[in-house]
Amino acid sequence: MGDLLKGKRGLVMGVANDHSIAWGIARAVAAEGAELAFSYQGEAFGKRVQPLAASVGSDFLVDVDVADDASLDAAFAAINERWGKLDFLIHAIAFSNKNELTGRFMNTSRANFKHSLEISCYSLIEVARRAHPLMSDGGSLITLTYGGSNRVTPFYNVMGVAKAALESSVRYLANDLGPDGIRVNAISPGPMKTLAGAAIGGARKTFRHTEANAPLRANATLEAIGGTACWLLSDWGACTTGEIVTVDGGYHVLGMPQSDNL
Repeated sequence: MGDLLKGKRGLVMGVANDHSIAWGIARAVAAEGAELAFSYQGEAFGKRVQPLAASVGSDFLVDVDVADDASLDAAFAAINERWGKLDFLIHAIAFSNKNELTGRFMNTSRANFKHSLEISCYSLIEVARRAHPLMSDGGSLITLTYGGSNRVTPFYNVMGVAKAALESSVRYLANDLGPDGIRVNAISPGPMKTLAGAAIGGARKTFRHTEANAPLRANATLEAIGGTACWLLSDWGACTTGEIVTVDGGYHVLGMPQSDNL
């Protein structure tokens, strides 16, 4: 165990299983000495998260529905009661109807558009507002995005719009919270073999394509993303805020595939 984050306490939101990006971050920051709380939504996810939390020494779990104000209020009240403060928060929450992550973007339904933006973007604003008073000594918030926010990616559809809004929210929140010593950043991994990633049409082809063409000829790993989070959450990241930090093997710098793959 390291001590880069020793003495810091944080809430991790969005762990679905041991392949989740949120879990990769949680595992890395726990290894650097952080004390963690975990959120989950509903009993089924709670049963998945509990043993993972226990494996990093945490027995602090809160049931949260980010679309419900009372649920959010109760969760942050529980954190305040137990810890009295919060040093960091990991927001790894996104949702869209799987049926609308195939086909044409223009066929996005009004209902799914609104729900996708509420869960995938507005929830960050909701949790930031509640975390703010618990970060009286400063703190750090990290959310997760993807390159489909600013470049068209097959079948990413409404999630691309939601992530674009999320990234803009990161910048506005960074400006709002900066005077209080609170940093707000996003990590943008390349395609990952996660539960969320599998919901997107053509996910396997996208994963193989980026691996074959990225400058490092590799997709991001949970360990690499976790290490990036440790830097952003630690004192080494003290002057970094409002950033979208890309962890994708360099794929985002390309204008075309490698010559062998044209």
